[in-house]
Amino acid sequence: MEKSLEFPDLLRLIDERSTAFRAAVAAAPSLDAQVPTCPEWTLFDLVKHLGGGDRFWAAIVGAGPAEAPPAEATAARAALEVPREREALLAWLAASTQLLLSALREAGPDAGCWAWWSALQMPRTSGGVARHRAQETAVHTYDAQLAAGAPQPLPAEVALDGVEEFLFTCVATPSAWPHKPTAFDFHAAEGPSWRLTVDGDGARSTRVPAPIAATGEDSDAAGASIHGTASELVLYLYDRIPADSLHVDGDAGLLDLLRAWEPEE
Repeated sequence: MEKSLEFPDLLRLIDERSTAFRAAVAAAPSLDAQVPTCPEWTLFDLVKHLGGGDRFWAAIVGAGPAEAPPAEATAARAALEVPREREALLAWLAASTQLLLSALREAGPDAGCWAWWSALQMPRTSGGVARHRAQETAVHTYDAQLAAGAPQPLPAEVALDGVEEFLFTCVATPSAWPHKPTAFDFHAAEGPSWRLTVDGDGARSTRVPAPIAATGEDSDAAGASIHGTASELVLYLYDRIPADSLHVDGDAGLLDLLRAWEPEE
């Protein structure tokens, strides 16, 4: 993978995954179905979460550069009320997604806005929001499909971008790694690879050049190497599937340390 997805592709993927999410909800036996990957949530709760998130981020993008999310958006999300009837609920979710897409289109990819992630590797821009919401929508679509009894792998296009997006947002930090410095290599069966380095300077990720990934050269620098499809890697990173669903070389115990790590920043 030479570069990240372009902004129009991210918007298309948000729309496509939201459509797939709604299809899963429409096919489910009940809105009260439990979501195995989101403990204590029903399918109704998951719909409310995704649609509420779309509206919340639409307001954030619309507000422009800020040190915190707009107070009105935070209050609206806390007081969110949604239809209980399935058809009306799905219409509300579709409208929520369109609000987000409209806000993103109006802002364009480079407009600044608040975001919860460190700006070390992912910009706090509308483009960064689009990239993250594409992943959130994709992963929650998997959750909805699982609740409906028909889970599907994440499409390769969104999953390949998702590995890097997760590493650049959820993992990147200047907080010191509290253990012996090491590295984690993530190898997608589709080709791309990434290296997450953790040490006293924090955590940061880079793409691994294809020749090194293919030959295994310099592989001794990684304490653990994780192999799987891009979908499997994303689902593992989001704690949807266990590590033993993938092939791990090296010290698998390091993955437990990484999962348990809670950086100060």
